[in-house]
Amino acid sequence: MTMRSIRQADVEGKRILMRVDFNVEFDDGFPKETYKINSVRDTIDFLLSKKGVKIALLSHVGRPEGEKMEGLSFKNFFGEIGKVLDKKLIFVDDCVGDKVKDGLDILRSGRILILENVRFHVEEFENNIDFAGELAKNFDIYVNEAFSVSHRPHASLVKITEILPSFCGLHVEQEVERLSKIRENPERPSVAIIGGAKIETKFPMIKFFADSYDSVLVGGRLGIEAKNKGIVFPDNVIVPKDYIDGSLDVGPETVSLFKEKIRKSKTIIWNGPLGKFEDTRYARGTSEVLDAIVANKLAYKVAGGGETIQVIEEKGVIKKFDFVSTGGGAMLVFLAKGTLVALEALQNQK
Repeated sequence: MTMRSIRQADVEGKRILMRVDFNVEFDDGFPKETYKINSVRDTIDFLLSKKGVKIALLSHVGRPEGEKMEGLSFKNFFGEIGKVLDKKLIFVDDCVGDKVKDGLDILRSGRILILENVRFHVEEFENNIDFAGELAKNFDIYVNEAFSVSHRPHASLVKITEILPSFCGLHVEQEVERLSKIRENPERPSVAIIGGAKIETKFPMIKFFADSYDSVLVGGRLGIEAKNKGIVFPDNVIVPKDYIDGSLDVGPETVSLFKEKIRKSKTIIWNGPLGKFEDTRYARGTSEVLDAIVANKLAYKVAGGGETIQVIEEKGVIKKFDFVSTGGGAMLVFLAKGTLVALEALQNQK
């Protein structure tokens, strides 16, 4: 797919609204995974290298559903986010209106605004054009650097592109390039590992991979959920043979079977843990499968999803993967459809 990259924009002297995704899990204000935050760094550095550029970052965190919730305000997190990015961030306690304008007016060179949680406004979920206009009001250019939520038809991702000249960020550009490669021409044998829960959400993606990949390894609660709903998978979809404590982790027989498939593969996609990994009693399946992926040095390896990133970041093996997508659901939707609604909006730019 073809989108306009921020590299093509005339940004000097411009005020730029950059949609990012800093929706990560925080523990006492500290992010439990930093990869998604760091993914925007190259675009920020590129923009700040241009004369007179002023940047405001716009994101959401949590699910406030249009309600202003103090615990989900970026005032609680912006300091630590700034440390991750190694940038001085200035918090603005709204994402529309005069507070944003005033913040931009006095913004000093090299500093960046971070606006309040966009999901405090219910109009965001409604993809409301008037709200998009309010978001755009103080800016000259819009940049989408939030691949991980680009499957959402929200105002800050879709409608805003009808108002401002809009471009994709450098990481979004890379996401499309790398994921298109494994979608259209995976080297074989190929295996997709899909974990987590919510079979109704992940079934279309499992079906896509069953049609286009050699094997699909299903972990987490998905196998049990599928059985309970009477879902029958194709023969190349392998569900767990055994579990630990009900369905809290996959058992040793399943792990052994999964590892054998991984060992023989030349393309590996992994999305979602295989058990309740945050409890060390149920982390073994996920950990052993991750070790098997890393040990396959010949395969082209891609991982994605917040919990998946957290696992590989905690084990210090991010660099062992050829690409790590910031998207979980967005990555799976892109691989299934070859596009996302917010990326389509960027393609429609004149």
